[in-house]
Amino acid sequence: MAGRFLQRRDPYLSDLFQFRRNFDDLFTQMLQPLGVSSSEQQLNLGWVPAMECSLDQSQNKYHVRLALPGVKPDEVNIQVHGNELTISGERRQESEQKQRQYLQREFSYGAFERSIALPEGIDPDKIEARFEQGVLNITVPLSEKAQPKRIQIQGGESQPRQVSAKAEKAA
Repeated sequence: MAGRFLQRRDPYLSDLFQFRRNFDDLFTQMLQPLGVSSSEQQLNLGWVPAMECSLDQSQNKYHVRLALPGVKPDEVNIQVHGNELTISGERRQESEQKQRQYLQREFSYGAFERSIALPEGIDPDKIEARFEQGVLNITVPLSEKAQPKRIQIQGGESQPRQVSAKAEKAA
């Protein structure tokens, strides 16, 4: 089930968040000629860090990667509630020099929060998180409950055959 969820949802979500980043950039460029200060822009726009989710069926693990450049690991909060993983934090702007006049400004700052639906039956005590070179890597081991199972069909005129739980559910 987790693999089917990722295959169906991931392309749409990545397109949606890329659209938001592009829209934020366009909106920022439109505000600059109007004289809106950079601090007002940052309060209104915020940012959404890029994310990748994948399922490694050979190791029975679910992987989440979040690009968090400029965020300190101790400023990131990771919580699991049921089967929902929530990652939140804030990318803070270093001291701004008031005399500086920016000719181009593309960095976004502010609070962020991303939530991901995890497969049922995970063990939250076994989730691991590593922060390397501005990328947060989270590994969620999948329990037996979260794995697809083959069910043998008994009886009938034909020989017993193996059918996956997915195929049985669709029928």
